[in-house]
Amino acid sequence: MSKVLVICGATASGKTALSVACAKAFDGEIISADSLLVYKGLNIGTAKPTLDERAGIPHYMIDVVEPEQNFSVSDYEDMALPILEDIMARGKMPIVCGGTGFYINSLLYKSQFGNVGANAELRAYYENIAEIEGKERVYKLLCEKDLESAKKLHPNDLKRVIRALEIYDTTGKAKSLQQDQPIPRFDFTAVSIDYPRDKLYNRINLRVEEMFAQGLVEEVQSLINRGITQEMQCMQGIGYKEIAEGLKIGATAMEMQETVKNNTRKYAKRQQTFFKRMQNHTYLAPEEATAERVAKLLK
Repeated sequence: MSKVLVICGATASGKTALSVACAKAFDGEIISADSLLVYKGLNIGTAKPTLDERAGIPHYMIDVVEPEQNFSVSDYEDMALPILEDIMARGKMPIVCGGTGFYINSLLYKSQFGNVGANAELRAYYENIAEIEGKERVYKLLCEKDLESAKKLHPNDLKRVIRALEIYDTTGKAKSLQQDQPIPRFDFTAVSIDYPRDKLYNRINLRVEEMFAQGLVEEVQSLINRGITQEMQCMQGIGYKEIAEGLKIGATAMEMQETVKNNTRKYAKRQQTFFKRMQNHTYLAPEEATAERVAKLLK
């Protein structure tokens, strides 16, 4: 089985540079696993890698949807999984790089609760309700049957909402109450760069300051000017929601900057917690974060 390399972990930890170095060393191509990089026009606040930073390495799942669109984990899986499989088929190494854990897991594992078979009739039933009454109606039905599962899903993630309903209707038991293990799709090795917390937070602070210097406030204002509202999914990202709210209430740039720093640090902590549970995962000290060190883990 071909190997997949996953470079994951906290924001501002150096994932992009390591992924490019590994792609050069292992004849790889990079699939972004970042829930904001999918959006066109969100460049500064996402630290979107420039063409120079990409160094000629093919990068996928960047700038694939308009900011007005919703984009779910299911959408990501549907779009990114064929890309990963194609990279493998061409004899190259897929390198999944990003900090959105649910995106990464959607590629590495088949859907959980795989022992509950598909029911085409049920799916068609709920898809019909969604078409006639809207996705919110289907989500409301899930809330009534399995609130715990519903809390973990976005109403627009119709594929997974319907799957949870399908499991409930097939088994009579809520998905959230069933125990099942995810099924790996690929042999994979995952690495994260492990900065001490104070150094990571300092890197985050410096990155946010650089974003503001590059014109993050102006980027958010330009999105608002083109009709992107605070309620839209892309504006829920850190850096965008704080500035949109700050512009609305007349906050100063420094006030907005401090809020973004604080929320980014909290997000990094959540990312670290998420990836600690990951299988086949190794933390590398910053000085160890080289393609040569990763090569030893891949053997």
